[in-house]
Amino acid sequence: MNKGRKLLITGASGFTGQHACTHFLKAGYDVTAVTRKKMNFDDDVSMEYCDLTNGNEVYHLVKKIKPQYVLHLAGQNHVEASWVDPLSTLEVNSMSTAYLIDALRKESPTCKILIVGSALQFDLGSLTSIPHPYSLSKTLQVLIAQSWAVLYNLEVIIAKPSNLIGPGVSTGVCSIFAQKIIEMEKKGSEKVLEVENANIQRDFLDVRDAVRAYDYLLKKGKSGETYDVASGNAYSLGQIIEGYRSVTKEEIRMNAQSNELFENKPTINSTKLVNLGWKPNIPLETSLGDILTFYRGVN
Repeated sequence: MNKGRKLLITGASGFTGQHACTHFLKAGYDVTAVTRKKMNFDDDVSMEYCDLTNGNEVYHLVKKIKPQYVLHLAGQNHVEASWVDPLSTLEVNSMSTAYLIDALRKESPTCKILIVGSALQFDLGSLTSIPHPYSLSKTLQVLIAQSWAVLYNLEVIIAKPSNLIGPGVSTGVCSIFAQKIIEMEKKGSEKVLEVENANIQRDFLDVRDAVRAYDYLLKKGKSGETYDVASGNAYSLGQIIEGYRSVTKEEIRMNAQSNELFENKPTINSTKLVNLGWKPNIPLETSLGDILTFYRGVN
């Protein structure tokens, strides 16, 4: 058991953060949830409010908690929003990480830190490969964390998750589809799902499997290493819609602007994580059914 081991989870009010608080509390950790707004958590979860873009607030938070583990989930994760306000995206994703990891350097230097990056990071060796400001912010986030680890001998691990799905409020494509299906069920709206290209392939992983992966990394992950977190299966948007057809009575049609075939499947590979003993347990159909069940309860 890990009772008494202090785990600080940033971004605790977010999609992954809420699942993480539930998982790690059940796993026996002493969980402190860090948010910028009031949330309802289990009574055994400690709450702390902090603006992670305020270095002074972050320092006093870390000094107060002195965590032994940190799961850093907080951030701005919308690509479109990063185009509109790139500086805010850089501040939230990159500088908040810098403030957090430097506060840990000062007050909890032996803390094991898991930074959750993104599969959308770009290759630093090719600046022309930057796809959007969000990618830049997550790449810099990881670079800062890795640099502090080297410069100050900190224990830092990087996780790079694929597209996370599952029950809870999310802006991902599977949740967008689910909300439209609920409108079909309740309001009789047109039974059509629009997609740009039905053959675009992505790796989809249930958020609950991802949180278990983060648990493995905090326990067994090697400092300085980067671990891909993915299902290992590529699904097209057309296959996702077909999956929803199997878990709803609605006769859903798909309208694709393009059916161009793509050969470039996701390259994310979780072999290093699997070698630690982790594997995904939740099938895609279960995830899709749970997403629909969640949105039926909130609409």
